[in-house]
Amino acid sequence: MITFRKATEADVPAVLALLQDDMLGQAREGADLDHYQAAFARMQDEGNNHLIVGEGPNARVIATYQITFISGLSLRAARRAQIESVRVASDLRGQGIGEEMVRDMIARARAAECSLVQLTMNTTRTNTHRFYERMGFVASHTGFKLALG
Repeated sequence: MITFRKATEADVPAVLALLQDDMLGQAREGADLDHYQAAFARMQDEGNNHLIVGEGPNARVIATYQITFISGLSLRAARRAQIESVRVASDLRGQGIGEEMVRDMIARARAAECSLVQLTMNTTRTNTHRFYERMGFVASHTGFKLALG
């Protein structure tokens, strides 16, 4: 059984560990916890930007994702749920936790009156691509990023 809830500042170390517990995250995530706690505080101040954690047995944080609600004018003034930083503990992958997490994302998006859920992922994550397609997501756009620092 997994329970999803909004993260607290006390969850930041566990979330950072999940972000680092990943082939790509090992190379791009740092170890300065203060930096991540400051970012979490900024997220809290933004109002529509939420870090969600999934707790398993013994209150262990075993999954996480970030959901940001974005209001816009296009698509008939659609409100979107942008999903980022989706992770499941490596020792628990393949057990349906990701599916439960997607259902939680969709429920939160609907509760926030969003018309769609959107996400991006690294092109090297081919298994993840197949997972999202199986969950009903459609690869509809090409994304670009520009590093500013």
